[in-house]
Formats: sequence, structure tokens, C-alpha cells
Amino acid sequence: MTLTTDSRVDHPVGSTAEYHAMLNRLSAGSVHKNFDPFTDIDWDAPEFAVTPNDPRWVLQKESDPIGSHSWYQAQPVEKQIEIGMWRQANVAKVGLQFENILIRGMMQYVFGTPNGSPEARYCTHEVIEECNHTMMFQEMVNRIGKDTPGMSPALRFIAQFIPLAGNTLPVIFFMGVLAGEEPIDHVQKAVLREDGVIHPIMKGVMGIHVAEEARHISFAHEFLRRRVPKMSKLGRFLASLMMPVIMRTLCDAIVIPPKQFWVEFDIPKQVRKDLFWSSPAARQSLRDYFADVRMLAHDSGLMNPVSKLVWKALKIDGKASRYRSEPARGLDIAA
Repeated sequence: MTLTTDSRVDHPVGSTAEYHAMLNRLSAGSVHKNFDPFTDIDWDAPEFAVTPNDPRWVLQKESDPIGSHSWYQAQPVEKQIEIGMWRQANVAKVGLQFENILIRGMMQYVFGTPNGSPEARYCTHEVIEECNHTMMFQEMVNRIGKDTPGMSPALRFIAQFIPLAGNTLPVIFFMGVLAGEEPIDHVQKAVLREDGVIHPIMKGVMGIHVAEEARHISFAHEFLRRRVPKMSKLGRFLASLMMPVIMRTLCDAIVIPPKQFWVEFDIPKQVRKDLFWSSPAARQSLRDYFADVRMLAHDSGLMNPVSKLVWKALKIDGKASRYRSEPARGLDIAA
């Protein structure tokens, strides 16, 4: 199974005709390069079995902030495995909850599109893929066997209303889409790039998700590049201030484990502070999540002297990517 796609868009498109051509390419990619999690992942293969004390669930030092912390590394291997299984199950649960919100919001947006809209067709393809992702993530949670909650109770409550922005505030909604997709995509690519041994369930799920998210993230970027310049000056200014707030708020909700995690494993408060986001390494990771989004903010007119201060206050400032998915090693912290 090939887990790459050539239907990602790496450069901004110009005219409406070019935009529609890009949407048609993305739709064609969804037709010809798609995955079925119950066909492309052999869940019942012996190597996919979830067994006690399997070291493949130990969190990786290079790609997971918890795995890199000295407290975690000092724990017995059995506890490292339990923490790793709980963490990965909760990440998957958060992922499916976020995809659920995205699906409902995108269908709200599609509801108001005209006949023949290339956006409507592509968005519907994306929703189908996201539905598959929710089933894939839930199957991963079920197989791991940890009853993790995913998002916090507060965010689960707010999630009832977020999809309404799909047709009333589409620019804000698609900012929220990127706020969830970019950190997850960044973390999963880091896991797949490193040399560590991970459980085949994780590798299979992440491989499919990264391959199809390339299309989804491309669409969200191009949607905002086209929509934002058409806003009024006041609307664009307000959106420029909301963008970093949305990015940081949803990133924290998605990346930081819920209270139950810290209590269940008796993790010291100082460790949590180090991980999210007090230590220099953690702060750099937080900045790295949004290098592509900062590039988008510059390209679409959402980066101005005032909004830069908000990005900096929220500790997600820094240099923008030169191109989509530029490796983090090529980026420096802004002065």
C-alpha cells in the first residue's frame, strides 16, 4: 500500500479557473488514491495483536514530548508501556472527536453551495474520508482497550456549536480546521520519520491519516488564501487577531492530555509544566506546529504588526515556512 499522494497543492493558486482545477485534482485524488481502514489495515493479523507489556508502545524520545522527558524515562518499562498505550488511545480519541466536528461543519458549509460547485464535490469527498478516519481511530482505541475520554468535558460541550460556523463564519471555521489538523499532522509525520519501533496499529493508522490529510490541509490553506483577501478591512483585521487565538486554544485542547491522564499515572505537576509548555524544547515544538500556518497568515494578509503581538504573546510566533511541510530543522525562533 502506497501512503503518499501527489494531489497536495504546494503553491498558492491564482484565478478562479486555477482554483477550480485544483479542486478537481483534489477530488480526483480522493477517487483514485483513497484508503479503507478495514481493507488496508489487517487488524486481525498476529503482529497487530495488542498484548501486555509490548515495548512497541513505549513513547518515542524524538517525536513525543512525554517520551523525551527524564521523568518518563526513569519509570519502569511496564509503566512506560501503560502510559504509552493510554496516551496513544487518547490521541486517537481526540482525533476522531475533532474529525466529527469537522464533518458536521463541512456539511453545514456544503449545504449552502450552488449546483455544480467544485468546492461542494471536494468537501463531500473529504467528509467521506474523515468518516473513515473516525472509524479507524475508534477501532484503534477499541483494540488498545483503554477507556480514554479524548477531549476535555468543556470542549466536548462547545463541540455542539462549533459546526454552526461552517456556513455562518466559514473563514473562522476553516481556521479551526487547521488548528486541529496541523498539530496532529506534524506529530504523526515526526513519528513516522524516526527510526524507533512503533506498534503496527499506530503505523498503519498514522500512514493512512497523513496521506489523506495532505489533501485536506491543502484545501483549507487555499480556501483561506482566496476568502480572506475578499473580506472587509475590519473583518480581515479581526480575523488576524482570532487566528493565533484559535490555533493556540485548539492546539492545547488536542495535544495536552486530559486531567484523568495526569491523575491515573501520578505524574508530577512540574513534569506537566515542563512538557506543556515551559521548557525551551517544548516551546520550540509548539512554535514548529504552526510554521505552515504562519506562512498562510503572511500569504493571505492576516499577519500585521498587531496580530504579530498576539502570536508572540501566545508563544506560537516564529519564522514562517518557505513551503508546505518544510522540516522544522530549517526554521528558527523569531527574535
